[in-house]
Amino acid sequence: MATTTKKEIIDRIAQSTQMHRDQVRLVVKEFLEQLVNEIGEGNRLEFREFGVFEVKVRGPRQAQNPKTLEPVMVERRRTVKFKPGLKMREALAAAAPESLVEPKPARRAKAAQEGELKMAAPVGAAENGAL
Repeated sequence: MATTTKKEIIDRIAQSTQMHRDQVRLVVKEFLEQLVNEIGEGNRLEFREFGVFEVKVRGPRQAQNPKTLEPVMVERRRTVKFKPGLKMREALAAAAPESLVEPKPARRAKAAQEGELKMAAPVGAAENGAL
């Protein structure tokens, strides 16, 4: 799977519309600024057949510091959810399998469920040469 940059998109639009690249860059830049501003205000953005951007609130939760294994409270935060529209879903369905990203492996079951015990190194163990 290849990565496409904003510059490449601007170049393609400029070529297909016969517009000057600088004009296209300004329009794309302004479009993205408006999109960010609207989402920042908590508005729902709907582009028919393309998809919908919505602001969702993720509640506070308890997580774990992977380095120290200590419980950490994660505060409530806003995030953006994208729901693809009809054309996006059709394009994804028609995509060649080799162009798709491999799925992430399933999360490991908690150590307690597997009978394993994870132990954190004592504080200062690395400094004392214990690690």
